[in-house]
Amino acid sequence: MSDSAMPALASTPTDAIGERRSQAVTRGICRLFARNDIWVIPEMPLRNGRRADLMGIDPKGRIVIVEIKTARGDLMGDGKWPDYLDFCDRFFWGLPPELDRACLEGEDFRPDLCGVIVADEYDAEIIRPAPSQPLAAARRKAEVERLARTALRRFTVQADEACATWAIGREN
Repeated sequence: MSDSAMPALASTPTDAIGERRSQAVTRGICRLFARNDIWVIPEMPLRNGRRADLMGIDPKGRIVIVEIKTARGDLMGDGKWPDYLDFCDRFFWGLPPELDRACLEGEDFRPDLCGVIVADEYDAEIIRPAPSQPLAAARRKAEVERLARTALRRFTVQADEACATWAIGREN
């Protein structure tokens, strides 16, 4: 049986809870950012094969990436997060209030490079600002253009599903 013919596996209750938690954190962060004129899109593919949970642009044209973690095991097991640093000026961890964030103060999580945002479905607060690590101008320009094209492509497909045919395979 081909993968496309396989029946979808039912999500476990734990998966559903984690997904709802992730959506709540995302919503809170988006509200905080919108109030501060920072506009993001979710699930932004990067040129290195990674996918940023949230990626956007602040009022000064700086690129912001947020990696959302809702479970301690997921946070502790994430060894890929340094791969995002080459694609942003500021990097944040986005966490729900109940998640113990003490580990983010450790050397492995590079507090000198990473900010921390705590969020629920209603709002968010920056607990530790993200230090600015400016990208080279050429890299920033390329990433801003990729971000804009991805956002515009998604908007167009959402407005007219017929355009999805031409958008296939163009997310990177």
